[in-house]
Amino acid sequence: MKVLIVGCGKLGFRLASSLIYEKCDVTVIDMNEKVIENVNNSLDVLTINANALDFEILKEIGIGSYDLILATTTNDEANVLISSVAKKMGCKKAIARVRNSKYYKQINFIIDELGIDHIINPDHATAKSIEKYLLKRYLLMSDEFAEGRVKLVDFNIGSDENFIGKKLFELEGFENLLITVISRNGETIIPNGDTVLKENDVILVSGASFDIEEFDRTHSHINQAKDVKKVMIIGGGKLGMYLGMILSEERVETTIIEKDEDRCMELKERIPNCVIINGDGTDFNLLNEEMIDSYDAFVAATGIDETNLLMALTVKQGGMYKSVAKISRPNYNKILDRLGLDGAFNTSFITASEILKVVRGSGALGVSLTLDGEAEFTEIILNEKLKILNKPIKDLDLPEGLLISSVVRGGDVLVPNGDTVLQVDDRIIVFCRHEQIDIMKQHFYKPTKRGGILSELRNHL
Repeated sequence: MKVLIVGCGKLGFRLASSLIYEKCDVTVIDMNEKVIENVNNSLDVLTINANALDFEILKEIGIGSYDLILATTTNDEANVLISSVAKKMGCKKAIARVRNSKYYKQINFIIDELGIDHIINPDHATAKSIEKYLLKRYLLMSDEFAEGRVKLVDFNIGSDENFIGKKLFELEGFENLLITVISRNGETIIPNGDTVLKENDVILVSGASFDIEEFDRTHSHINQAKDVKKVMIIGGGKLGMYLGMILSEERVETTIIEKDEDRCMELKERIPNCVIINGDGTDFNLLNEEMIDSYDAFVAATGIDETNLLMALTVKQGGMYKSVAKISRPNYNKILDRLGLDGAFNTSFITASEILKVVRGSGALGVSLTLDGEAEFTEIILNEKLKILNKPIKDLDLPEGLLISSVVRGGDVLVPNGDTVLQVDDRIIVFCRHEQIDIMKQHFYKPTKRGGILSELRNHL
């Protein structure tokens, strides 16, 4: 499959990295010579240092031969125009990043009138992820599959004697749960029953929703759990505004602290039900004046990762029920597990997950990148033509780095073992390192005549 990525910032770079593992033929166009130099030094892709708004460039590369264009520049209007023109010049599918909230209510119009297949808004997607976590009545950071029937939760074992020094098969209360991944000092470990847990390991636990919630009640002091009714957000940028909008719709009392006075006026006009404060959200005198102790949750959503992490951590240590940070760079991935935050939301990874779900086609019901960005959980429905059906998992010869964590069959959620036999129409949740993506598709996606599962894109036009 031929893919053109226009604009190679954080999101474009993440998408290029992921699509290489999909065995895609990737071309990157960017105006910035230093960006192109970095891509050349890091990724095995074709690069072009040019302005994609010069449509002669699109003609020269033969855009009509491309299956997909991803327009991810920092300019919304350019992304929409490039995507629309590329489609008219014969590109099979187009996805554009659009961040400006002014276009939020016009997305369907843009798609219908300009022929763009998908519009992705990173800030809105991140706001939805944060809102989903804040309004859950438990503490552990989680993800969901199969319409919420399967959950994954991160749990830092700290110095808990029930875990430290024990092999996985020795743990009590895990009959209906599976530890799929261990994060240790920023490194991802795929365990087996003999793996020994160490202090401050972060385990990712998979299971049916009821069993995961019971695990959460046991390990996150559910007696202290409460509904989030009052949220403070520092940073009134795009993410802060979208989150304020969403929380207001859910009747959550929301306060946004923003430095820029003009932006405060705009926020007050856009979300009148929110309290907007013009001030420095990193000033604890201001936070104390606003009685931060009376809030249930705190969201650090400024444009600076370091500020977000520091503020969220400090507020958490001060006793906040839920405290989360928005980040955009991968620099901190190896230390996040040890910071003690309730959650860190990486905008680029969340957006890339959304786009990969679209790119994979009908077989992929959900894609969730792990925080280090080097692996993913994917929800797949098994087609009747697959060779792996009616065989025990132990006979599938799955490579290391590829693990079936859950099987949803009808209304039941199964924690699979080597004797579990996969059946047609099963929904499976697969953990996969990115270097194993191609093998995963060979096993679990229905065969296609050419181009692998990604050629399904042609069938949905």
